Amino acid sequence: MRRLLARRMKFHLFGAFFVSLGCAALYKFGVAEPRKRAYAEFYKNYDAMKDFEAMKAAGVFECAPPK
Repeated sequence: MRRLLARRMKFHLFGAFFVSLGCAALYKFGVAEPRKRAYAEFYKNYDAMKDFEAMKAAGVFECAPPK
């Protein structure tokens, strides 16, 4: 029974470290990287002026009334 807490603590500390490292890797490659690719793909062909003109024609803006 001697040093039982220290032994168990060491085991759980290493386990928690590797689990958190795995979760971080899963988030990076499962969420962050696909999100970056989706944003890059969206803004590759995005035309802000065309979008602005469409919203202006729809009457979204008070400062730029539709013509």
